[in-house]
Amino acid sequence: MDGTASQSAPHVKGFVTTLKKNFPGIPIYRLDERFTSKMASAAIAGSGLKRSDRQRKDLVDTVAATIILQSYMEHQKNHPLY
Repeated sequence: MDGTASQSAPHVKGFVTTLKKNFPGIPIYRLDERFTSKMASAAIAGSGLKRSDRQRKDLVDTVAATIILQSYMEHQKNHPLY
C-alpha cells in the first residue's frame, strides 16, 4: 500500500460525514479493508478445507469480516481513548 486513496474513498468520506451529522455521539473508526479478502482467502487456504469450500464467497466474506473486527479490537486495545 502506498497510501493512495481507493476509488470509493470520496463516497466513504461523504457517508462518514452523514454518519457524524446524524450520530454525533458515536465515534467512527475507518479501516482500509482492500486486502482483507485476500488475507481471508490465504487463511482459508491454510486451513485444510476442500477447494470448493475455500472458494465460497460467503466464507471468504465471513473470514474477511472477522479480520476487520480483529483489527478494530486490536486498535482499541492499543489506543483505548480513540
